[in-house]
Amino acid sequence: MNILKKILIVLVVIIAIPLILALFIPKSYEVERDIIIDQPKQEVFNYVKYLKNQDNYSKWASMDPDMEKTYSGTDGTVGFVSAWNSENEEVGKGKQEIVKLEDGERIDFELRFYEPFESTEPAFMTTEAVANDKTKVTWGFSGHMDYPMNLMLLFMDFEEIIGDDLETGLKNLKSELEK
Repeated sequence: MNILKKILIVLVVIIAIPLILALFIPKSYEVERDIIIDQPKQEVFNYVKYLKNQDNYSKWASMDPDMEKTYSGTDGTVGFVSAWNSENEEVGKGKQEIVKLEDGERIDFELRFYEPFESTEPAFMTTEAVANDKTKVTWGFSGHMDYPMNLMLLFMDFEEIIGDDLETGLKNLKSELEK
């Protein structure tokens, strides 16, 4: 009986340590990447505000060229929704909606993921003139993981994972706009 009690205590400690640790780990993360594009700011903004144009530069769009896409609303305006459905697990199923638009400056999106996991997260793109024909484009994403799932933030580097995808998309955007 004494050995069973010790085994039970060890099991409780093994389970409790990660749960206690998760109390002290942040529950959210933010990732941003930027690039300089050799084009005027308004021209760059007028391109990125249209979600359909993401097919030409987003890494996620290129991961499954056969994904099913649907749209509702007027592209480039608040309320426009771009939905996707892919058999590729890395792409999954979800929607992206334009929730705020500051002409020539910033576009805010709400990303709703349904598969392979459910979450709703904000993202944005900004344009900033750094010279007459040079524009700094910043693409950002924020994420949140509830307790105790936030423990995964210790083992998954979202800064690198998502950051690399944003960086690839921005390089593709630069190529597309500087043709």
